[in-house]
Amino acid sequence: MLLHHDGHEIAFAAISRADAVGLRRARRVFGERLALRPDVRRAALRSRVEALAPDLLVSWFWTTRLPMALVKAARLGGIGVHPSLLPRHRGPDPTYWAIASGDVESGVTAHRIEAEYDTGDILDQERLPIDPGWTAWQLARALDRPSLRVLRRTVARFARGEEVAGTAQDPALATSAPAPDDEACAICWSWPTERVLRHVRALAPAPGAWTEIEGACVIVLRAAPAASFASALAPGEAVVEGGVAVVRTGDTAIALLEGEIEGEPASAGALAALVASGARAAGA
Repeated sequence: MLLHHDGHEIAFAAISRADAVGLRRARRVFGERLALRPDVRRAALRSRVEALAPDLLVSWFWTTRLPMALVKAARLGGIGVHPSLLPRHRGPDPTYWAIASGDVESGVTAHRIEAEYDTGDILDQERLPIDPGWTAWQLARALDRPSLRVLRRTVARFARGEEVAGTAQDPALATSAPAPDDEACAICWSWPTERVLRHVRALAPAPGAWTEIEGACVIVLRAAPAASFASALAPGEAVVEGGVAVVRTGDTAIALLEGEIEGEPASAGALAALVASGARAAGA
C-alpha cells in the first residue's frame, strides 16, 4: 500500500497470509490485481505476470521461495527485504536466531533476489539495537518500520532510473536461520541460564519453548534468573522457592513466571503448583 501511495503503479499484488493487516483495504484498492496466497510455482501465475511486463518484482517478507522464472518476468528483476543484517541469518526465521544467539543488534536488508535463498547483492540496510528483554515477536514488530523505509528507498531509486549497484555478500559471514522444529524448541536444562532465557524469549509467544513436568507438556513464555536455589539440585530438577517454580540449569537456575500447561494458560502460581506435585523437568 505504501508503494501505491508513493505513486508507483502496482500492476499485480499478492499477499501470503489470509490474516494480513490491511487486506480488506488492499482488496478495495487493487481489486482483481490482488491475489491471496497464490502458488508462486504455477506456470499460470508466471504467464500472468509476464503478460503484465512489470519493471520490478518486489518481495516484502514473502514467506516462500520465489522461482527465478517468476523473478525474471520483471524487466529489472526482483528485490526482497529480509529482517536481518545479511549475510547473517539467511532463511525463514531470522528473528528467532537473533534472540537465541544473543545478538546485540539486528536490522533489515534490501537485496537482489537470486536462486539461492537470501544470497543476492545487498542494496540497502538499516540497523536496530536489540533490547535485551525483547522476545522474537517484539523484535519482528520493531523491524516493521525500518523494513518499510528500506523498501521505499530502494524502490524509489529504481523508479528514478538510477543504476542500483549492490554489494556482494561475504559467504564467510553467512549463517543460516531455519525455522526451529518441535525438537529444537525443547528446553535443554544443561544449558547455562542465559542461554535458556534467550531460548524462551526467542520462541515467545509462539511456538514456545517447552519442557515436561510431571508428565505434562509445559510451555515457558516468561522466565527470569532465580533469586535463590539449592546448589544440590541437578539440571532439570524443579522445586518451589517463595511460591515460584524454580528449575536448575547448567550453571544456576531460573524462575518460571508464565506459561502454558497442556495448552492452557498458566500463571506463576499454577506452574509452582505443578512443580509442587513432585516434578522433575525433562531435558536434563
